[in-house]
Amino acid sequence: MERKTIAGIRRENQYSPNHVGNDAAIFSMTADCLRRSGYCVKEYVESDLLTRNIDEGLIFNMVRGRKSVSALQRMEDEGRTVVNSGYGIENCTRERMTNLFADRQIAGPRSLVLFTDDDPVAALEEAGICNCWIKRSDFHAIHREDVTYVRHPEEAKIILKEYAMRGIEKVVVNEHLAGDLIKFYGVAGTDFFYWFYPTDLQHSKFGLEQINGTARGIPFDQQALQTLCREAAGVLNIHIYGGDCIVSADGAIRLIDFNDWPSFAPCRQEAAPFIAECIHSLFKN
Repeated sequence: MERKTIAGIRRENQYSPNHVGNDAAIFSMTADCLRRSGYCVKEYVESDLLTRNIDEGLIFNMVRGRKSVSALQRMEDEGRTVVNSGYGIENCTRERMTNLFADRQIAGPRSLVLFTDDDPVAALEEAGICNCWIKRSDFHAIHREDVTYVRHPEEAKIILKEYAMRGIEKVVVNEHLAGDLIKFYGVAGTDFFYWFYPTDLQHSKFGLEQINGTARGIPFDQQALQTLCREAAGVLNIHIYGGDCIVSADGAIRLIDFNDWPSFAPCRQEAAPFIAECIHSLFKN
């Protein structure tokens, strides 16, 4: 029986801040699982989308760059199957995600979208937000400075000026939520779901997890967390996902971040077969 050739596109290193090895590992393990399932996997790097002809009709990827995502979207428009979808990857940028979650009433923090040349003080005071997180609106965080915790509106004013100096025109402002910080990973269409307290495993990208401090183990409904994440992934149109949420003292769960195909670093051995299963199912259908 002839082996079907599919394309696998690795993430460019610059889009894997402090996780280059972890992102490479989950990609390689997934590709190996797909090979054992009978596929011939032709591997590419993200920049190949802009410099080479990729002829395969079935594509799985960890792409993040704007131009590369646009190339994936053109492939989808041609009728090719792409996992995660380029449109879904774009939906995970901050402003799009914030608006989509608000429209679909996905539980999250109170949020504002502001221009960096705005004076944020009045907007924050009107919204009743004091300490908050400022995040670039147009892209994923690739530098520590792309996500900033501020303690009061006057400090936010200073930070917006710094963002403007870096050429960032808009930001998303999320109110700070007190409670236990939880990180999670999931794969749509499968039984795989994994969560943990990042402070317990010293798991961090930029060290910002320390703002919420060590988790207290506040009781919460784990099935409700999984259901919320599945709903959010559906709203964003992604199948391989991860992110962060806060469990408040009353057990309420609210999403504060959601990402297309993260590293799955604490659970990649368990996750890779499920990711391959998800990709195979989408390719088959």
